[in-house]
Amino acid sequence: MHDFIIFTIGGLSASGIYAITASGLTLTYTTTGIFNWAHGAIGMICAFAYWQMSIGWGWPTVLSMLLCLFGLAPLIGIGIEALAMRRLEGVSEAAKLVVTLSMAIMFLGIAQWIWGPTTYRALPPLFNNDTLVLGSIRISYDDVTILILALVVAVGLRLFLYRTRMGITMRASVDDRTLTSLNGSSANTNARNAWIIGSMLAALAGILIAPTLSLSASALTLLIVNAYAASVIGRLRSIPMTFVGAIILGLSIAYSVAYLPQNPYIQGFENAVPAIILFVALLVLPQSRLRGHRQLRSREFAFRPTWSGTGIFCAGVVITGIFLATVVSTSDLFSLNRMWGLAIVGLSIIPIVGYAGRLSLCQLTFAGIGASVVGHLGAQGNPLSLFAAAGVCAAVGVLVAIPALRLSGIYFALATAAFAITMDNWVFVLPTFNLFGHPYAPFGSGSLVFAPFRVGSFALTSKTSQFIAGSVAFAILTAVVVAVRRSEFGQRLLAMKDSPAACATLGMNGRASMVGVFAFSAAVAGVGGGIYGMALGSAAPDVFQFFSGLTVLLVMVVMGITSAGAAVTGGLYQGSPIFTNLIPNLTQLPLVLVGLAGLGVGTTPNGTIPGSVRPVWLSVLRRRWLLGFIVAVAAVAWALRLAGVIGNWTMTTIMLVDLIALPAPAYIVDYRANDAPPAFGLPDRRSQRRRDASPVGSAPGGGPATTDDQMAALSGAGGTGGT
Repeated sequence: MHDFIIFTIGGLSASGIYAITASGLTLTYTTTGIFNWAHGAIGMICAFAYWQMSIGWGWPTVLSMLLCLFGLAPLIGIGIEALAMRRLEGVSEAAKLVVTLSMAIMFLGIAQWIWGPTTYRALPPLFNNDTLVLGSIRISYDDVTILILALVVAVGLRLFLYRTRMGITMRASVDDRTLTSLNGSSANTNARNAWIIGSMLAALAGILIAPTLSLSASALTLLIVNAYAASVIGRLRSIPMTFVGAIILGLSIAYSVAYLPQNPYIQGFENAVPAIILFVALLVLPQSRLRGHRQLRSREFAFRPTWSGTGIFCAGVVITGIFLATVVSTSDLFSLNRMWGLAIVGLSIIPIVGYAGRLSLCQLTFAGIGASVVGHLGAQGNPLSLFAAAGVCAAVGVLVAIPALRLSGIYFALATAAFAITMDNWVFVLPTFNLFGHPYAPFGSGSLVFAPFRVGSFALTSKTSQFIAGSVAFAILTAVVVAVRRSEFGQRLLAMKDSPAACATLGMNGRASMVGVFAFSAAVAGVGGGIYGMALGSAAPDVFQFFSGLTVLLVMVVMGITSAGAAVTGGLYQGSPIFTNLIPNLTQLPLVLVGLAGLGVGTTPNGTIPGSVRPVWLSVLRRRWLLGFIVAVAAVAWALRLAGVIGNWTMTTIMLVDLIALPAPAYIVDYRANDAPPAFGLPDRRSQRRRDASPVGSAPGGGPATTDDQMAALSGAGGTGGT
């Protein structure tokens, strides 16, 4: 009984932290409609700032805490709302998620940049380990304080949201910003207040839990993952139920550590308890209602690719693969070889997120499953193991999708996150067990070795041949994804993304389509995982961690969630050694840069490639002589490099001028003539010209019918894709 009380007290202390964190999440979502993935990162930054003030600079503890809670945290909240959140009207849930995710990654990079991760830092307990003695039980004053603060926060937020004018208007602005404004309340002010309070709660949770985590930036950032379950139990609306959910979560974790048997197959289960509770909570939620309309017309679209354009793109990918394989050094090619596996994983995101509009956060997890299958079945280099990986991942995708079908929006995203975290913390680290009568361990004894693929006497033993083969595999899968987009199945996906209620009215089987697209995306990711594993040579489970998968999603949305070119760019960005070679002392710069890029998603919701790069190259394609000249310059530079006349840096400079500087004048000419779509944030002069010229021929939503609208209608593409 004594041990039970001790573990109960420890669980309640953790529950207090989860309650404060989850209350901040719930407050932000209730009052802004945005699920703040950066909540844990905000707490992490404030915890490090608190350490710097109180320990690094020796300031008084109370002063340091007050400056963090009432100075730094509100400034962060104001900055987030002003710089990023005001631009998110008319964008998808994926874009909103990516903006907050980009902030988390940016804060993580900044923290590791300022406070190096190799230096040990720790915060002492607030009350110097003083305890309250109740009989034979000793309770830390810190634990008591955390519980009291959690209760005060829960009661205070409940009263604030339902008993004050500010709280009521903050909740009302989510439902109807226009009506709230007509009643004399500023939607921007309400959002700013919500982000300030949410940031203060994140800072409080980060400071309170930091003494138990040795100030680890990644651990503090991912603190929010455990709080998801408590927020979902409260349905992201109810503060009291969120508090109850935090109690359930904290006690479940404490009791699992105390009473689960010491078994190697159960050991990882303890770390997966929050994710499992999250998944169960999601499954018992009431089914969300279909919405028949949107308050704002979406600013996103999905182009219908042509087969000729797809052929040119795929040929360019293979030629680029051959080009890079012949000019990059062996050491750099070893690192660059990873890009095709990551690019294929990015490609798998396009159908499920770009077309179907469902936020899948477990694509890299499917890649890990595919890598495990290829590592075991392809031990002799059998390339057919890639087909087995696709089949296994598709089957697992169906098993995950079926119970999650009733979920939508952020709830579906959290269900896939729960699956990914469970795989990371438990399944991927399982020791050997019997699978259909054969011993099987997902990643062997901790790391899985991959043999080069071979067909007969031909084997991909060199990194050059592996790199070229990876480009061919990516080109083939790109054609398959394009076929899905152009098919009737792809049209159904886009229609369901645009209006589930209209599709249900027309009798479309949305559930079957969602299961199908989830299985297809999982299969593509599984193939990418197998190719990624072959490029690495050996891989451990941490290569396919949940947070790394979020980075893949972030890059895809920033570059263009419906663009295969975004997948190539994402693979190159994450697999290229360019940052290591150019700036070896700034290892955190890639994280900060991609985080800053993610903040601009609200301004360019269609991504950089469809929104900016595509219009420029459309102008080039109008002038075939210019296209031929650009190709000729690239070919000459390549030949000179192979002949040893110029080096890599000279060739790189020529290529940059050839691919960036030469197309720009053609676009400028078309734009000034009002014959080019807007790019790089320029105004749409074609729409203005049509608006001035003709009041008829309006497009859906009341605006003028654009060329894309008309061409899509003639080709049966269903408008702009409904995104």
